[in-house]
Amino acid sequence: MTNYSKLPAILLLEDGTVYHGKAAGKIGTTAGEICFNTGTTGYQEIFTDPSYYGQIMVTTNAHIGNYGIASNESESGKIQIAGLVCKNYSVNYSRKLADSSIQTYFEDGNLVGISDIDTRSLVRHIRNKGAMNAIISSETLDVEALKKQLAGVPSMAGLELSSKVTTETPYYYGHEDAPLRVAVLDLGIKKNILRNFDARKVYAKVFPARTSFAEMEAWGADGYFISNGPGDPAAMDYAIQTVRDILEADKPLFGICLGHQLLALANGIRTRKMFNGHRGINHPVKNIIADRCEITSQNHGFGVVAEDIKQSDNVEITHVNLNDKSIEGIRVKGKKAFSVQYHPESSPGPHDSRYLFDEFVQLMESGKLVLAQE
Repeated sequence: MTNYSKLPAILLLEDGTVYHGKAAGKIGTTAGEICFNTGTTGYQEIFTDPSYYGQIMVTTNAHIGNYGIASNESESGKIQIAGLVCKNYSVNYSRKLADSSIQTYFEDGNLVGISDIDTRSLVRHIRNKGAMNAIISSETLDVEALKKQLAGVPSMAGLELSSKVTTETPYYYGHEDAPLRVAVLDLGIKKNILRNFDARKVYAKVFPARTSFAEMEAWGADGYFISNGPGDPAAMDYAIQTVRDILEADKPLFGICLGHQLLALANGIRTRKMFNGHRGINHPVKNIIADRCEITSQNHGFGVVAEDIKQSDNVEITHVNLNDKSIEGIRVKGKKAFSVQYHPESSPGPHDSRYLFDEFVQLMESGKLVLAQE
């Protein structure tokens, strides 16, 4: 780690609001859509979640970096967030299992951040004003110059980003002799999703985002998983078509987060940008099919349009958010296809929703049973 000193830094929001703080991580400038996560733990998982690609993350927990960085707690191979905003930035850490400090981690990963910010004030501002772009700089404090640079940053609405975070080549995860196989469309998948499949004796082959159904089908999978990921789902015509093809073939399908939105779009249900997304590990959701509630881990800035589902003949609602009544789960009538907006792998977070992996495994097993009987 280089000699760390708290140089001045600036955070400029799209609406002209300015916050002054101290540099964290690499000295430089970064921009993206600003959002906040209310989780009290799991900062490394947030940093490495591909769903956050292109976003500046505000952490509402007061202390970031205090338990260091551990190599086995990453959700992908690198830092995915565009920048970090936090209150207390702890270069020193006390966990024996940690491999490095957050400062070393950010310098190695070229991550620019800002600390010593009143994050409570900032979060209230974002909640009132809605999603917007922002820029962090520790190399220039010239607000007018930063405004010009920020003006050139595109809005998240309309952006296709999964192709920037997906695997370049297919790879396998799990044990080859497992009784079930799942074909995974990697739109920005988290490692803990694959770990959940492996724990249930499911062998996964992970395909790049733009892989067609025909290419995946050639592997002989028992089911298909559509992953989480960043960007606007409505800008992903290629993935929407892949989901349609899977449905047409009547194969078991499970979608999470972005995969949930794509399943909706494949059935003629619109998605829209949320005023403020859901990002945290304590969101209450009701499973209206089972008539029970669960606490969930969430990370999304887009959602499906409830009115469209209520008018649909082939899609029904399975889960609703108890805070704002937004749609958290759907299933396709007459098909072995379902999805949820939240993250049942929830690492970190409550494990209330991991039964969804079990339900998907049961769908794949039932499909194998039918084939065997034929």
